[in-house]
Amino acid sequence: MPWNKGKLVGQKAPFKPKDIWAIRLRLQMEERTRELALFNLGIDSKFRACDLTALQVRDICHGNHVAAHAIVLQRNAQRPVVFVTGRRQSIPCLSPCSPGDEILA
Repeated sequence: MPWNKGKLVGQKAPFKPKDIWAIRLRLQMEERTRELALFNLGIDSKFRACDLTALQVRDICHGNHVAAHAIVLQRNAQRPVVFVTGRRQSIPCLSPCSPGDEILA
């Protein structure tokens, strides 16, 4: 029996703005800063999941603060992409992180 029998396959519908804000609010209420930062980065940058999981703290942080912009090499397209993090994401990086750490570690 196939692993996906009875499940929806293919491209899913995009999130609606109210769904995005509901997820952000829940993450804020639960004080899950790392997941909130990663969610915001994923939504705002429109990176693929494989590009997000390859990010390291040093790619988006300078010292203890999030960089205003970053250059990331897309895995599938093999081309550099510049993205601006914006004011909302200019929150301090988590103190236990060091520049060589992976974000999803």
